[in-house]
Amino acid sequence: MRRTVHADRAALVRETARELAELIEASVAARGRAAIALTGGSVGTELLAALAELPVDWSRVALTWSDERFVDAASPDRNARQAREALLDRVPIPAEHVLELPAAGATSLDEAAARASELLERLGAIDVTLLGMGPDAHVASLFPGLPGVHERGARIIAVRDSPKPPPERLSFTLDAINASDRVWLVVAGADKADAVARVLDGADVAEAPASGVAGRLETRIVLDAAAASRL
Repeated sequence: MRRTVHADRAALVRETARELAELIEASVAARGRAAIALTGGSVGTELLAALAELPVDWSRVALTWSDERFVDAASPDRNARQAREALLDRVPIPAEHVLELPAAGATSLDEAAARASELLERLGAIDVTLLGMGPDAHVASLFPGLPGVHERGARIIAVRDSPKPPPERLSFTLDAINASDRVWLVVAGADKADAVARVLDGADVAEAPASGVAGRLETRIVLDAAAASRL
């Protein structure tokens, strides 16, 4: 896992957005498209807001999410809703290129996971999956001590007992995360420092799900100084 440490949160957001824009440009040049799996959380949302200010050929970009809260489509808790406010409503990305995971109301959680897995198959190769990380070293909605971290074969799973509200969620499995060409863990804050140290020390995946992520071509952890303070 390649490590990058920035002086502060603002620098982390600014530089990661710049690198992501460059990666999109390179992917579009190489194969005519770019596919990104986004993350939620405060840092993830700040990253999207910064990306909105940069030159990107949005007509060639497809987006989905590495996890989603299974709530009503209009809920402010939805990662997709937060991403629309930070990025999607500010850039000319075609609506059909935005592949939201299903919301609650129209289908059961299990049916939503099956539909989301089909959506992911249609998307094809993902250039980079962006992930945040919690103080417990969870990624997406794969939490320590829960069975989802051990799921094999499925791409997107139903999560019913999240220790963070809301309890019902949809999440990439580690298999889906690790099918991406690149995985970038973007982590800020002193409250994450212990988890960062445990992950980089090789903690067991059952106790620190972030230890199990590995992109096909690249795996990075991008930190601010506070998150890196225990290294």
